[in-house]
Amino acid sequence: MADQAESLRELMKNKDGSERKSKTRIITIASGKGGVGKTNISTNIALAYARLGKRVILMDADLGLANVNVILGVIPKYNLYHLIRKQKTMREIIMDTNYGIQIVAGASGFAKIANLSEEERQSFIEELAELSSADVIIIDTSAGVSNNVLAFVAAADEAIIVTTPEPTAITDAYGIIKIIATEIDNLGLGLKLIVNRVKSVTEGKKVAERVITIAGQFLNLKVDYLGYVYEDPSVGAAVLRQKPFSVVDPKGKASLCIQHIVGRLEKIEYRDGGGVGRFIKRLLGRL
Repeated sequence: MADQAESLRELMKNKDGSERKSKTRIITIASGKGGVGKTNISTNIALAYARLGKRVILMDADLGLANVNVILGVIPKYNLYHLIRKQKTMREIIMDTNYGIQIVAGASGFAKIANLSEEERQSFIEELAELSSADVIIIDTSAGVSNNVLAFVAAADEAIIVTTPEPTAITDAYGIIKIIATEIDNLGLGLKLIVNRVKSVTEGKKVAERVITIAGQFLNLKVDYLGYVYEDPSVGAAVLRQKPFSVVDPKGKASLCIQHIVGRLEKIEYRDGGGVGRFIKRLLGRL
């Protein structure tokens, strides 16, 4: 591990040997269970950032059931599987889209980064440095609490947990927050909550207060309420058309909620200067 960390430090230097100063903001988005709309939210947050003039890379880190490309209606030629197996470089698998963002497609059916050989792990980590040109990297993880998810959460600047008002989703949201609090040492990232598919502002606040209060009382962990996304028929219609809902209906209720959420994210201070270099080092410690 020490040798890997040293090689990464060299990797993140400029050609003149000075330390590269990166301001890349890395946001991991996770959920306690599937079906809460996490990938839809990840994708549309990425698009909202792009509309602000940011260089955005959306990384599908779901190595079991990757589907960012499905929501965008694109068919990637290469994905993380080709990268991990050293068949392609990160530069070769990054895909431009018609929506002003770039994506790194997930590797469906490839379960565990943690089971990689030392050579594969080293190659994967080093290739992540290619993402340092972005202003914002959105990482859409798989649902649940795998080692992969914990690694990406621990390494990010901020982690967003997505839930819905359904009792099972609320329970699972608290479950993933509890595991994050237990498994990640020196948790310094900003942990935030989005409540998806709400019927009213009040419903969103009640769900958030319930999760935040329990996390504070039993875990001594601060979770910030980032916002809500309305239940909106345009979301389902957009999925069927394989287009982001903020493109299909930019003035719709869900789309406006995403704009407000990104607005809040932009006003929230976060630790600057670590960027992709810091992300790589922290990810290295978890894999």
